[in-house]
Formats: sequence, structure tokens, C-alpha cells
Amino acid sequence: MRSVLRLVVCVAVCYAIAALGGYVTVRNIPTWYASLVKPPWTPPNWLFPIVWNILYGMIALSLWLLWDRTAAGVQRTRVLRLFVLQLVLNCLWTPVFFGAHYIWPAQAIILALLGTIVGVIALAWPINRWAALLLIPYALWVTYASTLNAGIGYLNGG
Repeated sequence: MRSVLRLVVCVAVCYAIAALGGYVTVRNIPTWYASLVKPPWTPPNWLFPIVWNILYGMIALSLWLLWDRTAAGVQRTRVLRLFVLQLVLNCLWTPVFFGAHYIWPAQAIILALLGTIVGVIALAWPINRWAALLLIPYALWVTYASTLNAGIGYLNGG
């Protein structure tokens, strides 16, 4: 029962972050975001929520594997702390970019986010490979998103 409760907590936390991001984003898509010049590699708007919903499920499962299916110890504590930091950075990016329209501060956040994701993958790899593997698509998408953020900043004078 404890394992199921932990899984529910992981899913709830990750999708709460997704909901907050969605709330801030949806309000700005038809206005501010639509007015921006975007790089040619920008995907259609409908693709973002599909990709992010899949990724948040993978992030939640990775968190659960690290929290519930990994032996307690210093390594697990270290990776869980870094995992929480990447969740905080993930949660911060959307209000900074879409809410406040601060493109370059958002770029700094997304690069820090990418660094923490890579750090989580590296720390998780020796203690739970599945948890690490589940985060690789997330790292790849955030890498791509960081190029979009930078491209938008460059094309719109930041």
C-alpha cells in the first residue's frame, strides 16, 4: 500500500507542475507568444502538451522508482534532492517565460534545468538504471526547448 501511495504522490506532484505550467501557458499562447518571431524549427503549438504529458508521466515514474524502488542511503538521498531541484526549476521556467515574458532569464533557468536533469541521470544510473533511462527523453526535449528559448530571444531582441 505504501508503494501505491508513493506512486500517487509522484504522479500528483508532477502533474500539478504540469497543470500550473499549462495554466500560465494557455493564457499567453494567443497573445504574447503568437506575436513572437519563432525559429524555423518551432513545432506546432498542439505538439507541446502531448509531449509534456508523456514526459511528466515518465518523470513521475522515474521519481517513484528512485523513491520507492531504490535502497535507502546517501546516494538515493543525493539523487532525490537533485530531482526536487530539477522539479523546482521546471516549475519556474513557465511563469518566467510565459507569465513574465522574461526570455533571457528563462533561458538561464532552462539551462540550469538541463544541467540538473543530466545530474539526476548521472546520479541515478548506478542505483536505478530504469529511473535514469526514463529521464533521457526529458533531457533531450529540454535541450530542444532551450534552443527554442534562445532562438526566440535572439529573434525578438530578448
